[in-house]
Amino acid sequence: MMETEALEHLVRGIVDNPDDVSVRSRNLRRGRTLEVHVHPDDIGKVIGRNGRTATAIRTVVGALSSEQSVRIDFVDEQNRRPRR
Repeated sequence: MMETEALEHLVRGIVDNPDDVSVRSRNLRRGRTLEVHVHPDDIGKVIGRNGRTATAIRTVVGALSSEQSVRIDFVDEQNRRPRR
């Protein structure tokens, strides 16, 4: 799963706590979802101002994906809920 590894590499380069980054792939009815778990202090960096960083990450991973659509959710570990 090249997308998972690429996503983890991209996110580790952005955050202050790279050891706390993990990516989990889940197959759901609507397709595959990649959940990115980061340190609570880093969720803002991963999402970016007005979601620009998250959008850029989704664009890059989408270009690498061999599947039709891959959803990427950024999970705030403190609140344990996905940010879209």
